[in-house]
Amino acid sequence: MRKLLAILVILVTFSASQARADEGMWLLPLIEKLNIGTMTEMGLKLTAEDIYSINQASLKDAIVIFGGGCTGEIVSPQGLLLTNHHCGYGQIQNHSTVEHDYLNNGFWAMSKEEELPNPGLSVTFLVRIEDVTARVLGKTNPDMTEAARREAIQAESSAITAEAIKGTHYNARVGAFYSGNQYFLLVYEVFSDVRLVGTPPNSIGKFGHDTDNWMWPRHTGDFSVFRVYMSPDGKPAQYSKDNVPLKPKHYLPVSIKNLQKNDFAMVMGYPGSTTRYMTSYEVDEAMKITNANRIKIRGLRQEIWMKDMMADPKVNIQYASKYSGSSNYWKFSIGQNEGLTRLRTAEKKAAFEAEFMKWVKADPARTAKYGNALSLIENAVKGRAEKYNVVQYISETFRGSMEMVGLASQMTMLEEALAGKDLDRINGMLGRLKSYTEGFYGDYNYPTDQAASKAMIKLYRADIDPKYWPSFYALIDTKFKGNVDAFVDNMFAKSIFTSQEKLNAFLEAPSLKVLQKDPAYVVAKSIEAVRSTLSNDIAGFNADLSKGQRLFMAGVMEYQPDKTQYPDANSTMRLTYGKVLDYYPYDAVHYNWYTTLDGVVQKFKPGDYEFDLPKRLIDLNNKKEYGRYASPDGYMPVCFITNNDITGGNSGSPVINGNGELIGLAFDGNWEAMTGNIAFEPDLQRCICVDIRYVLWVMDIYSGAGYLLKEMDIRQ
Repeated sequence: MRKLLAILVILVTFSASQARADEGMWLLPLIEKLNIGTMTEMGLKLTAEDIYSINQASLKDAIVIFGGGCTGEIVSPQGLLLTNHHCGYGQIQNHSTVEHDYLNNGFWAMSKEEELPNPGLSVTFLVRIEDVTARVLGKTNPDMTEAARREAIQAESSAITAEAIKGTHYNARVGAFYSGNQYFLLVYEVFSDVRLVGTPPNSIGKFGHDTDNWMWPRHTGDFSVFRVYMSPDGKPAQYSKDNVPLKPKHYLPVSIKNLQKNDFAMVMGYPGSTTRYMTSYEVDEAMKITNANRIKIRGLRQEIWMKDMMADPKVNIQYASKYSGSSNYWKFSIGQNEGLTRLRTAEKKAAFEAEFMKWVKADPARTAKYGNALSLIENAVKGRAEKYNVVQYISETFRGSMEMVGLASQMTMLEEALAGKDLDRINGMLGRLKSYTEGFYGDYNYPTDQAASKAMIKLYRADIDPKYWPSFYALIDTKFKGNVDAFVDNMFAKSIFTSQEKLNAFLEAPSLKVLQKDPAYVVAKSIEAVRSTLSNDIAGFNADLSKGQRLFMAGVMEYQPDKTQYPDANSTMRLTYGKVLDYYPYDAVHYNWYTTLDGVVQKFKPGDYEFDLPKRLIDLNNKKEYGRYASPDGYMPVCFITNNDITGGNSGSPVINGNGELIGLAFDGNWEAMTGNIAFEPDLQRCICVDIRYVLWVMDIYSGAGYLLKEMDIRQ
């Protein structure tokens, strides 16, 4: 225990000159010791206290978790917030109808009264971070089982969070870092009145759609605008007409100064998940199971969805956000598998693991501590492989693609309450279910789901061993003579979940018998039975995997004491730093560091779903009406790239110059570096950003919402 903490101290005090400028997702409280020297040499004009402070306003007070999976930034003293278009896509869709199609036509509130509320949407500010490693791990010992260790950590974490938020309106959690070798307390403030202010049309905000996703050169105006509100007394509050715009502790000034190659750039945000310390065994699993299944299954699902979306404008609106969410990591998985193969990532990791084991075996004490770390991982990965593959298939085919069945699966607790005749519990559930189903049916088209369900049931049967088939397959073979189409048609014809009207009628007078006999609920229960059994079967392997990862991480830190190791991303605020930079992706190929509005127009395909453009944008470009947002060279900037280290969750993150000014919004990684979550490739890894000058141009000159810019501190 003491030795581990000593190792961690070495990590956070080692000279920053040893760290790569472009690689690493750094915890803010540690940048004074780890990074500030290098950052200053690269062009940073701020102090560490300017970036993160619990005693004064700092950059961290302008950065938020947007919703559940993106980042946003406050850019005015009136709570104006910028994030990506794809981050606000669900809210934009929810406000869209065929008559008021904000997805395809855009939307701009021309006054605060016109801003649109978004029930369920919140933004989260970081209050403080505190190292609680000694206290958490002090409740563990090496002789504990993994289950006992986990229980002890959870109990102490709960006590720490309770103490941290006592007497406040804050939220808190204790997060694990370095595979459970270090723990930090994170305290947050959550605001739940967030209103849509404006969005460009899809033809700008999603320009390029699937074809350009993860690609450079990029020409997407990936931004949307929201506003955070608070109660009149300055506290977080649910939506109310009486609420007032947030008065933030800090907001980002905006720079429209000219950008140049090698300019300093840092990104602050909430990266979701990386696995940089993944072993060769886990890389193999990710390629052959997780990614392979996602590619195959989502490809089929999206083909069905897109067919219906193109045929009906209403379906297009209903499924736009779902399709976007599905396709994003479908394409990512394709690129990651290609990259892992091309860059021989598994081979490189295996070579490192061999050297690590030589070091371990050279000392009996190290052998005792770390000798079985890699074998635990290897045996766990290989031991769970068959059943883990089935679990992944269930997740993608049934739970991710069969929407009505997924809705039916939400009724298990209601079944328990009905069986127990617990009236208080029943009544409590009914209200929540009614609220949930309203949102579900607003974005649901049962013929689309019917077609997808047929395809998924057939695919699972074709690819998965019969011993893992849910029991409803027996019904298909006996009652429907193996005819999947007939089985699904019958399920949709007779289920109470087919329409909101049917389900509402059931919820008004819930019946245990009706629920248990409903064909969609029968299917849902049979799927869950298989999934639950398989999850229990692999739980032991997962525990061994977790232990192996923790020991391997601790061993690596001791093996490389002169290397500053940063923790994997885990949805906590991180800072990355680097430069505006071009790259050479392939032999004889050079990619410039910026794109222009001329390039947008060059991609224009009239009437095309992905590359159509508004006539107004083309006309403005032809006339070169760029206003004050043009570069000194006369072009209208659209996007640029940096060598910042980012991942999912960083979407919407501010890209900040050395003066602490906003210069862009991060929104994507590049195709050649899809290995980035597993292995950082410094020569290839690039962060794709929409230039803030293009954001302002779209708001001001294209959309006529220039009044919003009067709130901002715009610096030329």
